Amino acid sequence: MKVAVLGSGTFGTALASVLADKANETWIWTRREDQAADINERHENTRYLPGLALPPSLFAATDIERVLSSADLVVAAIPTQSIHGVLESYSRFLPRDVPIVVAAKGIEEGRLRLVCEIFEEELPGAYHKYLTYLSGPSFAREIIKKIPTVVSIASHNQEMARRVQEIFYHSYFRTYWTDDVIGVEVGGALKNVIAIAAGVSDGLGFGHNTRAALITRGLAEITRLGVLRGAQPTTFLGLAGMGDLVLTCTGDLSRNRTVGMKLGQGQKLPDILEEMKQVAEGVPTTRSAYQLAGKLGVEMAITTEVYHLLYEGKDPLQVTRDLMGRELKQEKI
Repeated sequence: MKVAVLGSGTFGTALASVLADKANETWIWTRREDQAADINERHENTRYLPGLALPPSLFAATDIERVLSSADLVVAAIPTQSIHGVLESYSRFLPRDVPIVVAAKGIEEGRLRLVCEIFEEELPGAYHKYLTYLSGPSFAREIIKKIPTVVSIASHNQEMARRVQEIFYHSYFRTYWTDDVIGVEVGGALKNVIAIAAGVSDGLGFGHNTRAALITRGLAEITRLGVLRGAQPTTFLGLAGMGDLVLTCTGDLSRNRTVGMKLGQGQKLPDILEEMKQVAEGVPTTRSAYQLAGKLGVEMAITTEVYHLLYEGKDPLQVTRDLMGRELKQEKI
């Protein structure tokens, strides 16, 4: 089969590598000619994943119409804040009647839409039953190195979820399917916000106790928002919930944790973002999540403090004092 992957960042490249490793003709769409040349000639994404060999059946091109032409499967791995623009400009090239696997995580700024809502509102109804959403604990470098990885595939269409599950299955890449699209989307988006908080804690030199508290209470506020949006509570105990949250809050490869660590060490956000090659989705998602929580009347203390830290310049130590000094109460999810 021919696979088209929209997005040449680390995760898009990793998913493309899995699919190409199964002998599929796999094409990545990139905006950069030099990146396409590296993938085609050196079989390496030197910009984002230097030193990692890619399968010879993986190709890249800057012509999105060429990439999508006759594709049997489409994977969308573009940053959340870019999805609207890409769909507005190029959705006319999307093939009909083929699975679409969305691998972006976040909440859109301004309209506060989850990724699934962007796709469902921007694409004609004929595409909706083919939409699936991939999420879970999965660092790109480890996927390409064939380190065993397990993720979730969510869809309102069970048949499509099972189909995508089988397409992605590999000896080192296992998938579980679920019908809880909202739960998978909320978990995937908000874990990046909590990861920034965990990184701040590490940057300040706090220990495992603090990190465990942030992960646990972070999961509580993620669950509160998710359930209010219609998610199943048990989803947040699974791969796209607790699994992804733990990985992103503890792993050295986490871009969002890295942002938090550097903030905790005293660096300024504009300087941190300028030196990063890729988007840390938790930064724009923090503002969106803060606004969405206010709109829905959901208490999200950690998210609120991360918002004050990122967008109001609040001192990291003061963030800690304010979280620890909150009113004593019964533990609730």
